[in-house]
Amino acid sequence: MPRQFENVRAVFFDWDGTLLSSYQADQQAYLAMFRTLGIPWGVEDLERHYSPDWYRMYRAARLPRAHWQRADRVWRLHYARQRAALLPEARAVLRSLGCQFRLGLVTSGSRTRVLRQLRGFGLVRLFATRIYSESAAHRKPHPAPLKLALRRLRMRPEDAVYVGDTPEDILMARRAGVRAVAVLGPFPTHKRLRAARPDVLLESIGLLPDLFG
Repeated sequence: MPRQFENVRAVFFDWDGTLLSSYQADQQAYLAMFRTLGIPWGVEDLERHYSPDWYRMYRAARLPRAHWQRADRVWRLHYARQRAALLPEARAVLRSLGCQFRLGLVTSGSRTRVLRQLRGFGLVRLFATRIYSESAAHRKPHPAPLKLALRRLRMRPEDAVYVGDTPEDILMARRAGVRAVAVLGPFPTHKRLRAARPDVLLESIGLLPDLFG
């Protein structure tokens, strides 16, 4: 085990793109939502401006704030028609690490949507704590969600690792004083993720247990 991970007691995960292969579902829902609202965004626009904080994308698309709630409703309607799957090695990784560490989920996704997915995959009990978009007053890259997860498990920042697939994940971890492991997932964030300079960069989630082996 690398020395920087010797004292790890908790591993926190992002959800979309890190454990869930949801980019196609997200993409189709966003494109349908923008079409409904009369915004001429295509795949290239979405890839250029993608962020786990969807309000950043609304701003980039110059969607008036008065329409944000409607946009949220339309997105949820279209997303519900999609079917996202776990990344191939995600379940095995969670089961393996769950034997060694306390696991937590820190996601920008809504509680209703993510909890439904967790239940569908039978993963709820693997996580000792779950932080959703509604759980904290601020969203990634603000450290508040991850700090809340640390408090719930009574962990110090130096006891934990956060695993994510976007630069916002890395920045949140850094601001919370937690070591950041980046995973190259299905979302269009690879270039910006590398530029964020995580503590470790993995080609796939399946390689994560090797850090602690």
